[in-house]
Amino acid sequence: MSTQDQSHEVWGSRIGLILAMAGNAVGLGNFLRFPGQAAANGGGSFMIPYFISFILLGIPLMWIEWGIGRNGGRYRKGHIPGMFAAIWKHPLAKYLGVIGLVIPLVVLSYYTILMSWTLAFTWFSLTGDYWGRTTQEAMSEYLRSYQVIGDAAVHDYWVPFGFYFLALGSTIWVLSKGISGGIEKLAKIGMPILFLFAIILVVRVFTLGPGVNGVSPVEGYQFIYNPDLSRIGDAKVWLAAAGQIFFTLSVGMGTLQTYASYLSKKDDIALSGIATASTNEAVEVVLGGSIAIPAAVAFFGVAGAMQVAQSGSFNVGFVSMPIVFQGMPFGQMFGAMWFALLFFAGITSSVAMATPIVAFFREEFGMRREPVAWTVGAVAFAFGILSIFWFQYGFIWEWDYWAGTFGLAVMAFLEVVIFMWVFKPENAWRSIHQGADIRIPGVFKFIMTYITPVFLAIILGWWAVTEALPFLRLEGGVGAGGPIAPGTEIYVHISRLLLVAIMVFFVVMVRLAWKRNRYDDRLGFVEVEEPLEDTPGRALATERS
Repeated sequence: MSTQDQSHEVWGSRIGLILAMAGNAVGLGNFLRFPGQAAANGGGSFMIPYFISFILLGIPLMWIEWGIGRNGGRYRKGHIPGMFAAIWKHPLAKYLGVIGLVIPLVVLSYYTILMSWTLAFTWFSLTGDYWGRTTQEAMSEYLRSYQVIGDAAVHDYWVPFGFYFLALGSTIWVLSKGISGGIEKLAKIGMPILFLFAIILVVRVFTLGPGVNGVSPVEGYQFIYNPDLSRIGDAKVWLAAAGQIFFTLSVGMGTLQTYASYLSKKDDIALSGIATASTNEAVEVVLGGSIAIPAAVAFFGVAGAMQVAQSGSFNVGFVSMPIVFQGMPFGQMFGAMWFALLFFAGITSSVAMATPIVAFFREEFGMRREPVAWTVGAVAFAFGILSIFWFQYGFIWEWDYWAGTFGLAVMAFLEVVIFMWVFKPENAWRSIHQGADIRIPGVFKFIMTYITPVFLAIILGWWAVTEALPFLRLEGGVGAGGPIAPGTEIYVHISRLLLVAIMVFFVVMVRLAWKRNRYDDRLGFVEVEEPLEDTPGRALATERS
């Protein structure tokens, strides 16, 4: 049996839990990737498959991940290897769950770099550092000088490192403070600020006058929400929409399950799950879709906005938006507000990414939270430094594709099969409804059992054939990050070898944990009894030391 310290820490309230869950889902993808994907895939024609994917993939996966997480919490398992092993009593289950440790660590390592850009541009906006660069070319040069180490055309060598230290350090500091003392407090402070800044920016964009092309922001809204029915049959639009659902809800990451593992059987996950998904969608569609693209359309026209979006999601946020802010009164303030909004969206997600790894080492090896948190931070820092130095060689985008895109779909497919087929639909449905405040419509049982796994299988098959295999082979000199310059293939291979090494490391750690705690895969784990008293201060969650 495991020798674990059974001290407890709690979510202070349901609103704190929902805000933390929403903070995990609401990230850079809501404000950068979503408008870029919508613009690049025909605006309104993208929204139809987007909402269908939300119903058939997003909502079912949200309930499934909450269900897997809370079920794992019955055995004090806040990590995917333990959660899978609790459901499927087979030696293979825990090793399949290793994916749920690899993905969050890898994504954390580069996500905090992207988050550091938002922190840097918050400062650059306040100080007016990029003021005077009013063309796409000038702002692209400004951004490139920040991203590429050694390009000192605008920024000194040390500047990206300074902001990266601040972004990663703040993430790990919050993580080290625990569930209620760190993560929940961050969510209660950061999420309202994010909502406030987003609403202010939406109002400001809506009141913009016609731009230099005589186009108003209203045409940007029309572009996003008026469907071009001729593109509805385009498979690429459907795949882009389904992919966005993975990004926006953070499903397949292994983080929602860890948060849900701190819930008891008496706590609701049916209503809380749909509330989390709805909050994220409101932020993405209503707020995220009402800032960058309408502003870009007003300044550059519909054709110009589409061109910018197709050149990359980060160009929308870090190239086009700074130009927009320079053309409006109090632009420095609104620019700082925009990038601060992105920073709060990023840090609530990055803290969640590190939580499954911390939970694994605390629960299986009896380690204290603070040392584990800072060790995870040190590992992420080491990988992050490589990503900064080798950014121009596509290092970061290889990790983003294999862990943050393709890996999410693999993980989502595995958890649907394990929870709905191995655990059985009746057991899964009953588990989700324990302590539920609402009754989920019965049609979702059919969707979760049959439609969602088939939809995921189609996505995985398509991506594997059209993207993953060609990228893996570097066919045509193209990898996941785009064209590869001759002589730089070594950086792509290093990134992939590191991914394999991380996978092997966690496989070994899982094996050692099972041997250390004398787990029997065939017998499963011993369920931990919950407190009998139901007092006003009863935990909505418990954190294992």
